Amino acid sequence: MSPEGRHALVLGASGFIGRHVVLELGRAGVRVSTASRSRESGLRLARWLAGRGYDQAPADLRVDFTKASLIEGEFDDFTEIYNCAGAFRFGMSVDEARRANVDSVRTVVAFAAGMPNLRRLVQVSGYRVGGQGPTRWSEERRRETYRALGAYEASRVEADAVFQEMAGQLGVPWSIVNPASVIGDSATGESDQYLGLAANLEELWQGSLAALPGNGRTFVPVVAVDHLARFMTLLPMDPSTERTSYWLLDDETPSLPDLLTSVAEHYGVKAPRTRVPVPLLKRLPRRLTKADPETLTFLSADRYPTDSAHAFAARHRLTMPDTATTIRRWADHLAAHRFGDAPAGDRRFTEPGGIRTLELGEKDAPTVVLPGLPVNADTWAPVVAEVGHARAVDLPGLGMSGGCHDDWQSWLTALVTETGARHLVGHSIGAAAAVEAAAAHPDAVEQLTLVAPFFLQAYPPRTAKMTFLTRRLLSRATPTALAERLTGATQHATALRSAVADLRRGTTAATAARLLAATGSPRWRADLRAGLQRYPGRVHIITGSRDPLAAEGQSLLDALPHATVTVIAGAGHHPQLTHPQDVARAIGAEAGVLGPPLPQGPGPGCGTMAG
Repeated sequence: MSPEGRHALVLGASGFIGRHVVLELGRAGVRVSTASRSRESGLRLARWLAGRGYDQAPADLRVDFTKASLIEGEFDDFTEIYNCAGAFRFGMSVDEARRANVDSVRTVVAFAAGMPNLRRLVQVSGYRVGGQGPTRWSEERRRETYRALGAYEASRVEADAVFQEMAGQLGVPWSIVNPASVIGDSATGESDQYLGLAANLEELWQGSLAALPGNGRTFVPVVAVDHLARFMTLLPMDPSTERTSYWLLDDETPSLPDLLTSVAEHYGVKAPRTRVPVPLLKRLPRRLTKADPETLTFLSADRYPTDSAHAFAARHRLTMPDTATTIRRWADHLAAHRFGDAPAGDRRFTEPGGIRTLELGEKDAPTVVLPGLPVNADTWAPVVAEVGHARAVDLPGLGMSGGCHDDWQSWLTALVTETGARHLVGHSIGAAAAVEAAAAHPDAVEQLTLVAPFFLQAYPPRTAKMTFLTRRLLSRATPTALAERLTGATQHATALRSAVADLRRGTTAATAARLLAATGSPRWRADLRAGLQRYPGRVHIITGSRDPLAAEGQSLLDALPHATVTVIAGAGHHPQLTHPQDVARAIGAEAGVLGPPLPQGPGPGCGTMAG
């Protein structure tokens, strides 16, 4: 059947797997209808698809799994149905899990039986629950299974059996896909699921994973979501796949401890040395393991029958993407999006100068914000979005970026000579980095905007030199306390949650404390002022009226014919928190006069970072 003759219905289309199935069908030229519970879900899906180049939104239908009709309206021309619906959540009651995962399957199969042109009903099951025979469960078996496995997994096991039994009785042509732990897109790492294995990665990132679960035989296999979607969309076109179940996973997935250790190395954090055997994990109280008991059933040495899936993929020239690379990209995406806690927007890790760097905003934009202390790029996200054609990066050793202060020189060189950063917006300590970069590469940096440049302002209090005390305060600060310290008010606490989280990771607080102490160095301040005087490009200074320039700093600017100053009324040292729109307008007014991109080539010699 050609794509023009296919009409696919995707249930659960707004979910992680479902929307990738819709995308793959759309790219193949298949007519697609999606069924979601609300119009808002349909609109979100349409926006997601458009963001990935699929502008032709599928027909948006309403679904109700409690009704025999299933979807609103009269339809009988579906040639294939993909059931990606269901609840993936631990801690559900038995009744809740059965309604979501068992009763919904009954409704879907009955609906499919009424489709005269149906070629295939594709059911998403799971690698730990597949293989059930098409038998009706007794009440005793149901009680024992739910007691042993927990509500979520048991409901999926029961659903698998119910699906096969009903489909056989009603003559519905079916295929079942039993995917392993579904991780991010193989090209981008994109994922918005944070349960299961993703939760372990979050603990690694935060440094809160006390021990590695399992041993060298503990097998928690994975599969990329885009590969799974492509596999599923090919099934209806192959008659040999009818009434067949496929286990889709990479048999070469490393053992769980090795997988977590490889991610830790990629993150640049230390993996725990201790390993806890699975039997012991199951006996430990939840307050120690911090794991839902239902997740522990997935820690197994079992292997799975993947031969039929490999044969099918080979027959259709479908190659599984490299799992190690996919895991790294997935891990990056999870961390860059703070495991679901990050504000909306484009975020990624880049590697200028070989330093792992968190970047948010428009990729390759010429205007680049270098944040101050003790905040991070996230605190500049509203300003970056308002300015447009801009991005913000965490400095090495700060925020979510790797490296340390010693890496700044090579990192700044790469930033301005390789990534197209022509307008550097430096805030406080970031202003120092901006001046160092511009002084070393005046032909590459077309403009400087310095927000609250400390080296043109009064010296910090002597307590700033007490790095031990500063580190202790920063690593233990709450968002409310930090907001009050930085802005004099608590209403900006929410905007500082991510900064607080970063300060509690690794050596970030210690790095911030050392840099805060360095802002009082007379030599560094003099070097920065001299570098600013030598810089031939445009200079724009932004300060708050409550955080003025020192007389010496003002005199220096008065002598620079290419310098302008904007004072934001009522702002202090962190105007991006208290007056983001004013800051954005001030930056945008100057950024708008940027000329065409400068030719990229070998830059002049790199200057020395002091302090």
